[in-house]
Amino acid sequence: MADHGEAVCRQVDGGMTRVFGLFGKRWTGLIVATLMPGPVHFADLRRAIPGISERMLSDRLAELTATGLVVREVDAGPPLRVAYRLTEAGLAMESALKELARWAETYLGEGGQCPERFRK
Repeated sequence: MADHGEAVCRQVDGGMTRVFGLFGKRWTGLIVATLMPGPVHFADLRRAIPGISERMLSDRLAELTATGLVVREVDAGPPLRVAYRLTEAGLAMESALKELARWAETYLGEGGQCPERFRK
């Protein structure tokens, strides 16, 4: 068997590792995409993303806030309401997300499978 040292093996790009460390988590990309047009209140955000629980939405928003992609804004009310919006860094993801959506339209069918014509 051939000896494969570290120099021979490819290493994953550090930037890609960081991106997928964050965006590889379920719901994160959908949350960011939903916030692209502008600020959204928590309840509206939950309704916009079918299947996400309040707890998961809260956890993902806390992660995105800690990362600096999202800002949490409290409307004093009454009633007290919390809205979330993307920062400049979060908004900078727009072109990448649109490109991923275009790719999915071309290469991923409704069931999440690549059509047969692209499997060569």
